[in-house]
Amino acid sequence: MPAPFTLLDAAGASRKPSAWEDAVLVLVDHQREYVDGRLPLTGMPQAVAACADLLALARRHEAPVIHVRHHGKAGGAFDPGSPFAAFIDGIGPRDDEQVVSKPLPNSFAGTDLAERLAALGRQELIVAGFQTHMCISATVRSALDHGYRVTLVASACATRDLPDPLGGEPVSAAVLHRATLAALNDRFATVVPDASAWQS
Repeated sequence: MPAPFTLLDAAGASRKPSAWEDAVLVLVDHQREYVDGRLPLTGMPQAVAACADLLALARRHEAPVIHVRHHGKAGGAFDPGSPFAAFIDGIGPRDDEQVVSKPLPNSFAGTDLAERLAALGRQELIVAGFQTHMCISATVRSALDHGYRVTLVASACATRDLPDPLGGEPVSAAVLHRATLAALNDRFATVVPDASAWQS
């Protein structure tokens, strides 16, 4: 068997992280539901700190920022009227940053995200948020369909343990996170470990 390779590498695609002057930072579902609500994720203190680092970098470079939040049904997770639907303290939007509310895992589905991005005129996205295997994966995959090159920041994402549908041991958050990143890095994004990817 040949050594593992990615489709992007085989095609000779650039693996440099998106330059801030060419990119939009898209933070997805950085909401309290994943911290102290119904869906706590593994490693959230570290992931939230990594999101804060990215947000600070974007603001320093005057890059556009779009904050995506999930709105669920009343009485359930991400109930828009619940305090747990609020953005996590310290990584919420400033008055000059855009907010998109979504009803589905894919941030482009049922929203005007595509139109907002088109108006900004940038062809690269830097993406982070929650959950890695769910809304991050769905959004990054859809971004390719919309013509965007994506840089995905691993440390600024997190997920949770899942049951094995084939009856084995539960799939740990760490394994699920790593496997999802590997799948996205194959064709849909360039995955970088953290904000140090932009240190000169």
